[in-house]
Amino acid sequence: MTYQLLENQELITKFGKNDSDTGNTQVQVAILTNRINYLTEHFKLNPKDHHGRRGLLKMVGRRRRLLKYLTGRDVEKYRTLIVELGLRR
Repeated sequence: MTYQLLENQELITKFGKNDSDTGNTQVQVAILTNRINYLTEHFKLNPKDHHGRRGLLKMVGRRRRLLKYLTGRDVEKYRTLIVELGLRR
């Protein structure tokens, strides 16, 4: 397995209810944050990758919508997730 898959599996076990709980909102936000951080480093080395940047912006938008959904459902889970992932909100 690749490094990215191992990190995703760790995030699933940390934020999910069980090892195969990938549909949980907190798990989805954590995985998107992991990918966004990886792509941010990629764009520091490859500033002309504009097609990849569009995908990054779509991921940021999806994460924002998921966080908005989580805010409406359970504010405490939202606050703990923001702190654990180190997001600014």
